[in-house]
Amino acid sequence: MVEIKANTSIYSFSPDNKPAATVQPGSVAVFETRDCFSNQIETEDQLFESADWSTINPATGPLAVEGAEKGDVLVVDILDIETAEFGVMTAVADMGAIPHLLDGSETRIIPIKDGWAEFNNELKFPIKPMVGVIGVAPAEETIPCGTPGIHGGNMDTKEIRKGTRLYLPVWQEGGLLSMGDLHALQADGEVLFCGIEVAGRVTVKVDVVKGKELATPILETESHFYVIGSAENLEEAAKVTMDWTHSFLKERTNLTNNEVGMLMSLLCDLQISQIVDPLITCRMAIPKASFSAYKISF
Repeated sequence: MVEIKANTSIYSFSPDNKPAATVQPGSVAVFETRDCFSNQIETEDQLFESADWSTINPATGPLAVEGAEKGDVLVVDILDIETAEFGVMTAVADMGAIPHLLDGSETRIIPIKDGWAEFNNELKFPIKPMVGVIGVAPAEETIPCGTPGIHGGNMDTKEIRKGTRLYLPVWQEGGLLSMGDLHALQADGEVLFCGIEVAGRVTVKVDVVKGKELATPILETESHFYVIGSAENLEEAAKVTMDWTHSFLKERTNLTNNEVGMLMSLLCDLQISQIVDPLITCRMAIPKASFSAYKISF
């Protein structure tokens, strides 16, 4: 098993990134990750404004998978997510979707004990660890880790958690998988611009599907497929996500275009992952049970 330490970080997904490690398909790897602030904020006296912006949203990696090449799909099974013993939240006066509702900047250090996040003396919540940033090297351009896209990146999709499988399109030799920006807990929308940001470790199994092109990341859970799309505004993000969902279902059933549209409207929830990154991210949930007659698989 390969372990990639957090000091092997990238701040952009790029074709020029060199692998920190290389493994065979079917291998297990552990990614040690810093939080989205690069572990710079440790006390409530430190505001977000004190952090070095150039080190925001680090991703650990990349990991190359032997045999992965353009036109393939990288398969990432998330086997486990371990979190540090505390997380950080920051309200920032001029960031996020609700700055007009805030009283200024503030930092909150949130202890994590026995699987619970202690928000204050009255409120504590069970943690639901997720991976905020996960992706591969893009086809040509260099994309900051804070930006989502068809390569993955900062999708901040709360369903990317232990026990799920993420499918990512491959454009570069080895795929060049990187990840970071763990959240102990985050709601859909991530409206403040952060969840409970936390350092940790992610254990994954990686594999390759040869010769199967993919337009956008697809997430598979025990009960659903999720088609994930990002764009410059919410309307466009919703549109591309719906378009890709329609294609996903059309390719796997004998339904007409109209029938697929009808079933999307009846069964497939359009959800917002986040609205605070440079691009907005939506996802559409396809319930496996509802399409069981077609035995839908990736």
